[in-house]
Amino acid sequence: MTTKNKQNLAIIPNERITEKIFFIRGKKVMFDDDLAELYGVETKTLNRAVKRNNERFPDEDFIFQLTKREFENFESLRYQIGTSKKGGRRYFPFVFTEQGVAMLSSVLNSKRAIQVNIQIIKTFTRLRKLVASNKELREKIETLEKKYDSRFKIVFDTIKQLLVEPAFA
Repeated sequence: MTTKNKQNLAIIPNERITEKIFFIRGKKVMFDDDLAELYGVETKTLNRAVKRNNERFPDEDFIFQLTKREFENFESLRYQIGTSKKGGRRYFPFVFTEQGVAMLSSVLNSKRAIQVNIQIIKTFTRLRKLVASNKELREKIETLEKKYDSRFKIVFDTIKQLLVEPAFA
């Protein structure tokens, strides 16, 4: 792949994607309206394409709709970090897991959709590696903690606080 093609793939900053990934029902997910924005389509267009191809999204491992309570909790969170949209919705949003996002590239047939999908999948992979490395580090610290006496407890407690998994993990 040429340098120019690699540059074209990075059409959205990774941080912008990362801030749109949330942890709901034990899964890392992205909201339908956030994905639509990234793909450059309307939310209703994205959701219609998914409904027309519902066999590609067979269960909650790909997509699910938020409950009222989940929506209220996460809408306030999204507003706090600045990703909420003005205006109301007539239904609760759909959220896509990593597998659902991967499947979207076969539903939205555009070059932008393919490029955005590649970036999103790479971001999910990077986050998974980050969480795994934090877990390994936490296990090593716990092993060290067992070897040393209580005088180091405050140091180990502080380090553990720093390793608490982020909201998206």
